Amino acid sequence: MTEGPERGHVRLAELVAALSLGIDLGFGQPMEHVLRQCLIALRLAERLGLDDQERAVVYYTALLINVGCHTDAHEQAKWFGDDIALKSTKYVHEPGSLRDIALMVRRIGAGRRPLERMRVGVAFATGGYKDVDSMIAHHAALARELALRLELPPAVQDALAAGYEGWDGSGWPGALSGDAIPIAARIATVAEYTEVAHRRGGPEEAATLARRRAGQQFDPRVAAVVAGGADDLCGDLDDVVTWDAVVDGEPALRVVLTGDRIESALTAIADFVDLKSPFTLGHSRAVSALAAASAPQVGLDPATMRRAGLVHDIGRLGVSNAILDKPGPLGAGERERVRMAPYLTDRMLAGSAPLAPLGRIALEHRERPDGSGYPRRLEGRAVSREARLLGAADAYRAMREPRPHRPALPPADAARELRAAVRAGYLDREAAEAVLAGGGHQPPARPAGPAGLTRREIEVLQLLARGLSNKQIAQRLVIAPKTAGNHVEHVYAKIDASSRATASLFAMQHGLLPEDGAAAS
Repeated sequence: MTEGPERGHVRLAELVAALSLGIDLGFGQPMEHVLRQCLIALRLAERLGLDDQERAVVYYTALLINVGCHTDAHEQAKWFGDDIALKSTKYVHEPGSLRDIALMVRRIGAGRRPLERMRVGVAFATGGYKDVDSMIAHHAALARELALRLELPPAVQDALAAGYEGWDGSGWPGALSGDAIPIAARIATVAEYTEVAHRRGGPEEAATLARRRAGQQFDPRVAAVVAGGADDLCGDLDDVVTWDAVVDGEPALRVVLTGDRIESALTAIADFVDLKSPFTLGHSRAVSALAAASAPQVGLDPATMRRAGLVHDIGRLGVSNAILDKPGPLGAGERERVRMAPYLTDRMLAGSAPLAPLGRIALEHRERPDGSGYPRRLEGRAVSREARLLGAADAYRAMREPRPHRPALPPADAARELRAAVRAGYLDREAAEAVLAGGGHQPPARPAGPAGLTRREIEVLQLLARGLSNKQIAQRLVIAPKTAGNHVEHVYAKIDASSRATASLFAMQHGLLPEDGAAAS
């Protein structure tokens, strides 16, 4: 049996490469798009004469440059419908061009009935555009935050923070231009668009794109390498085993994670995946802790269950928030998209020998004893004991958290629902009872303290993180809207946040999401 990460080690390159497959899904691109752009970036760096340390910065920048783009998928879906369909248009027109803006505008209210779409359009025109205006800059800042949590060097963090800057100063946040933009960011940008252009139209289209955007979005020196030899740069990409080439090609750093560093890296990635929806904030952490606490009850290894809990839902990156955050019942096609999430998790982790065993547990955690689960409709003992326990922990935590169609359930109600699911054949009895035993005495979240937040400000942060507007926060806390707005401003200032996603990340990292869902129920 393959040695799991809890007993050995895992390279950071494998973990980031696995995450990159989820980034592909979130952009509606073929899996391995990001891996291929990483290979192109490394080749560009080599042709430009960068040394091993500089190429290591290029490597991680290319893999992570778009990692923050799902963190406001809730807002993207709110305004534009299917957020994945929205992001898939990134490569159609030049960023920020009139045609690019027009394409975005045409998607406002997509997927809604005509009257609802008109209402969304009016709301967008009267203030919603402010949500979108700073999204891309927030994406770069959050990518930098993940690099910091993964303990990547400052040079990688700086390059990711500038990942959307344009050579001519037309990018986001528009603070840098020309040679002031880190070379790793300039290379990663060219590599990203080159991969798409070459895949769609071959070396001619890649070279044409490089020449057209040289001196504008692209660094002219980097673009010239593509324009002068796109076929040499990309021609063999279909012939290499992309995963192996990227993982084996990590320059200089070759970061190996062991012990607690594995868990901290998995936790960082789990937090970022959970930012995808305000309804899942902290979900993976909570499932991980509950699965680990429950494992001894059924003779399973807590470390394995803790890490399986952290990765169990990363496949949700491939499901649109128009589905995940939908308050009403899902249609047949939408249900099928949701059913793909465990399969996608398994595919994301399958390439890494240390991570693959966790992927196999995650693959089965939505299977059910009566065969009604997914994705393979396994029955009874055909589902591993680890997956049965993880499935029960996931179900219990989901009940304890708010969802688009219902508030969070208090502990007694969640326990009652979990036992009802056992009686109905949906959950394994032994696993469910272990989860209830493991979750019986969880400590409450800290009521106040971090960054000088008051008790009221923490309540506001909890609701803000769940996606409520200032008006909704005021209604929930029975305060004036102006007072709610003042609280939100104070929270943002105290925790140095500029978006819901960064505020949500702070709340997760400091244990401020309520265990009983009281603030959101």
